[in-house]
Amino acid sequence: MEDHFGDMDFKVAGTAKGITALQMDIKISGVSEQIMTQALAQAKDARMKILDVITATLPAPRPQLSEYAPRMVTLKIDVEKIGAVIGPGGKVVRSIQDRLGVKVDIEEDGTIFVAGPDGPSVERAVEEIRGLTEDAEIGQIYTGKVTRIESYGAFVEFLPGKEGMVHISQLADYRVQSVEDEVALGDEIMVMVTDVDEGGKVRLSRQAVLEGWTADEARSRDRRPSGGGRGGDRGGRDRGGRGGDRGGDRGGSRRR
Repeated sequence: MEDHFGDMDFKVAGTAKGITALQMDIKISGVSEQIMTQALAQAKDARMKILDVITATLPAPRPQLSEYAPRMVTLKIDVEKIGAVIGPGGKVVRSIQDRLGVKVDIEEDGTIFVAGPDGPSVERAVEEIRGLTEDAEIGQIYTGKVTRIESYGAFVEFLPGKEGMVHISQLADYRVQSVEDEVALGDEIMVMVTDVDEGGKVRLSRQAVLEGWTADEARSRDRRPSGGGRGGDRGGRDRGGRGGDRGGDRGGSRRR
């Protein structure tokens, strides 16, 4: 009714310090200074009362969004890694969107926008994307899953789609007789990247994590078998009679 019958529709927005925006619809030829002064004074009174209510309820912005609040996160990746995120025919990015209920937009310059209904789903999507575009870093420790077991070692997926090999000599801080005695398929173990060759093959060490070694120390103790077989001295540490039956009193239990 005010729009139909009224002479003026006047809106004022602002803070306690002053006006930030004005909007006016007017049907008459002009407004006097007296009317404008009165309208602005009334608007200030109303604004201050509203700000008092807001401040009493929430005196300052929250340090972070509620985990249940929708959000959008922006990240930047190397343009050469865009294909890894998209996948063959868009398979990878569709999987992320379908599983986590998020929307992923990828720009040609490597900018990626991830929008979702809540914090955890967006964070998980960002984590997966970073994993797809992250390169193995020598000396970095990862938690990975055992994907394959051979007589000479175990293969571990330490980043999405990236796996490396832990030689049997690097599986524990004592001599391991059989890989199956130490790990099983699907086990999650902590490993350190100790080397990446020119072909991109990654060398991992669990012993380095257990011992607190650097990557250089791990490499110096990592005796690579010739021909992929199991060598006689695997470079493991035979401490306190742990060779052979691994100490007798251990009862053949698996150590992780």
